Amino acid sequence: MSVLLEAKDLACNYGRHNVFHDMNFKIHSGEIFCLLGPNGCGKTTLLDCVLGLNFPSSGDVLLDGVSVSQYRRYNLAQKIAFVPQLHQASFPYTVREVVLMGRAAYTSTFGSPTEEDDIACEAALQKVGMLSYADKPYHNLSGGELKLVLLARAIGQKAPLLLLDEPTAHLDFRNELLFLEMMITLCREEGIALLMATHSPDQAFFMEEKGLNVTAAMYAKGTICYIGKPSEIITPDTIQDVYGVRARISMENNDDGTVSRKISLLHTV
Repeated sequence: MSVLLEAKDLACNYGRHNVFHDMNFKIHSGEIFCLLGPNGCGKTTLLDCVLGLNFPSSGDVLLDGVSVSQYRRYNLAQKIAFVPQLHQASFPYTVREVVLMGRAAYTSTFGSPTEEDDIACEAALQKVGMLSYADKPYHNLSGGELKLVLLARAIGQKAPLLLLDEPTAHLDFRNELLFLEMMITLCREEGIALLMATHSPDQAFFMEEKGLNVTAAMYAKGTICYIGKPSEIITPDTIQDVYGVRARISMENNDDGTVSRKISLLHTV
């Protein structure tokens, strides 16, 4: 399986403050990479470095073997799609118009959306179950519906790598599960790789239990402390080290022969 993205000796500073250092990891095509860590540890800053929005203090991010700093913005947008944690609607666009924005990387400076763009837009909305909302005002949607539209916009880009920053934040149980199932489908059916920053180790367990190639990276104290398969590296000891809480991991046998893991938080330390 080919390496799609690689962080090599990556470090980032804000003035004298070191956000992270010695970041090294690889993401392969079709892989789900879960970046786990506490609030304020720098997960979003790391994603911004991958997107070329932040310049690392040292090291580099390679996409298909080429530094992201060498890509033109439209070329990079053809390679990486992004679903942000929060998105504020600044204009009463329709849902269709928001999703079509994901096709901007394939449109010339003074061009208009083509029939191909319209088809990609409708297919993406159909995939996330939001096609019936296509002509509704984007800013009138609920939080869960907004996330699904942003996912549709990213799908419409047809990029091989999808970055997600806390993708299920503010979602109820049903919409969280729906969102996770859609990401699993993308990986299985289209071979898309995911780089997902999340606070929930349970999500890494869930996707691993679905038989996907999942890597978890537990990030604290400015660098990756533990990396590997979720079932191997997410333990009560590593949770205490990274998050400062005592936890219990329970296991339950499912009817299909798989094992489900669930984290229960006990107390802070």
